[in-house]
Amino acid sequence: MPARTRESGFGRARVGIVAGVATLLALLVVASAAPWLAPAPPSTVALADGLKGPSAHHPLGQDRLGRDILARIFYGARASLLVGGLTVTLSAGIGLLFGGISGFVGGRLDDSLMRLTEILQAFPGILLAIAFSAILGPSLTNVVVALSLIGWVGYARLTRGQVLLARELPYVEAAQSLGASAPRILVGHIAPNILAPLLVEASFGMAGAIVGEASLSFLGLGVQPPTPSWGSMLNEARAYLMVAPHLLLFPGLAIALVVLGLNLLGDGLRDWLDVR
Repeated sequence: MPARTRESGFGRARVGIVAGVATLLALLVVASAAPWLAPAPPSTVALADGLKGPSAHHPLGQDRLGRDILARIFYGARASLLVGGLTVTLSAGIGLLFGGISGFVGGRLDDSLMRLTEILQAFPGILLAIAFSAILGPSLTNVVVALSLIGWVGYARLTRGQVLLARELPYVEAAQSLGASAPRILVGHIAPNILAPLLVEASFGMAGAIVGEASLSFLGLGVQPPTPSWGSMLNEARAYLMVAPHLLLFPGLAIALVVLGLNLLGDGLRDWLDVR
């Protein structure tokens, strides 16, 4: 690769990583410091001021009950961050376990696990998440469970592919010849060398989990009122789109910016770590 092209690629990677890290830090700060950053409590009702637009006291306006939109966006960031982080952690953990065992052991176990992942991938992920949430019931915990039940598949297939490549490498064969156990080889020798693609997958996975939480909350299957959620705020805004467009604009913009930042982070990490 020419030096100029390589430097250009690294430059784009740095921009994406900086933008993604800044997005994550902003989300973390907003979620953790919401009580101090919010101009008012998110559940404070002022019926007389319902549907009012942005003002000095309410920079992003008020909803139909007079609640402050900015405060509800700040508190809604907590649900997005919690669901995104827990879903990625659970999905990656399950995927690493199943994918690692499947790729290292092989045989019928590998065939069975891969057939299971193919069955789950045959259905649109959001439809399975809706089905699981409807069965489990609407709550923040069940949203994490539902998204994790479909999210581990991508990590499992990625891990299996990386393990199939890594187990043929000389240092793995040397460890096997010295009598190292399968768990030790997987954890000590193979896992550190497949973290790069998994880190990229986790960046995109967190963006998908945030969109999934917003979608389920929009349908009434996620975070339940009066707890703020970006998805439920979009649902409430549908009836007032023409008279109070700020109800839809600002929560939608929050989702778009966070997802864009996380996708830029994933693209930057992929270029920087040279994951192909």
